[in-house]
Amino acid sequence: MKVSGFTFVRNAVKFDYPVVEAITSILPLCDEVVVCVGNSDDDTLALVESIASDKIKIVHSVWDDSLREGGKVLAVETDKAFDAVAADSDWAFYIQADEVVHEKYLPIIRQAMEQYAADKRVEGLLFNYTHFYGSYDYVGVSRWWYRHEIRVIRNDKSIRSYRDAQGFRKNNKKLNVKAIDASIYHYGWVKPPKFMQDKVRNFHSLYHDEAWLDKHVAKAEEFDYSNIDVLARFSGTHPKVIRERIERKNWVFEHDISKKNLKGKRKILYSIEKLTGKRLFEYKNYKII
Repeated sequence: MKVSGFTFVRNAVKFDYPVVEAITSILPLCDEVVVCVGNSDDDTLALVESIASDKIKIVHSVWDDSLREGGKVLAVETDKAFDAVAADSDWAFYIQADEVVHEKYLPIIRQAMEQYAADKRVEGLLFNYTHFYGSYDYVGVSRWWYRHEIRVIRNDKSIRSYRDAQGFRKNNKKLNVKAIDASIYHYGWVKPPKFMQDKVRNFHSLYHDEAWLDKHVAKAEEFDYSNIDVLARFSGTHPKVIRERIERKNWVFEHDISKKNLKGKRKILYSIEKLTGKRLFEYKNYKII
C-alpha cells in the first residue's frame, strides 16, 4: 500500500500558519507529501523547504485571485496538489495548513487504509474534528463548527475538491466513506490577536472584494476573541509536533465557559442537541457506508 499526502499553502509566515507541524504530523503515514506552494509575500517556500524529509515534493503555483466566488481558489489549489500525487499511490491524505494529526491516531488511520485498500466501494475516510479557538485551551462546541470531514481519499483523479476545499466530491456526487475513530485538530482560530485579525481579513478576501471587506470586517489592530457563542475547556493532550509552538505562545485568552452567546434558532437547536445528542439539519458532504 502506497500513501501520498497533499496540501497547499500561501503566506504561511505572514499569517502564522502551522504548516510545518501539519505536514510533519502526516509524514509517518506517507511515502511522499506534495506541497503546492503559492506565490507568497514572505518566506513560505523556505519554511516548507526547511522540513527535514526527502518525502517532500514541492509544486509551485500562482493563485488566481479573481476566483472569489465561494472561495473557489482554495479548491483549485487543492486539486493542483492532488493532481501531482504519484499515480501508483492507493490513498491520498489531505491536510490543510492549520490542521494537525495527533500521533495517537496514526495506527488507527493506517489500519483503516489497509483494511479498505481493496474495497473500491470506499472512496474516502471520514475524520472527527476538534476545533481550537482563542487559545490552545478552548474548543468550539456549537453547531457553527463542523464535526466531521473527509481527509483521506482514494487516488482517483475524478475526485475533486468541493466548493472552498472543505471536502471532496466525485462527478459532483458525495463520496462513499467509512467513518474512523480519529480526529483532526484544527488550529486555524488560534493565533496571537494581531495575526488573527490579519488572517481573518485575508481569508474573507478569498470570497469577497474590498468594498465588502471594508463593510463587514472590523478595522482593528487585534482580533476580538470574546465574540464567540459556546466554548469548552480542552482536557486532552496536543500532538507532539505542535507542543513547541504552544510553549512559544505569547498571548492570554480566558473565557467563562458557563456563558452561552446564543439567540433565536441557534439557541433552540443547541438546546435540542444538548438534550438529545442529535444535531438537526447538519451539513454532511459525504455518505457513510
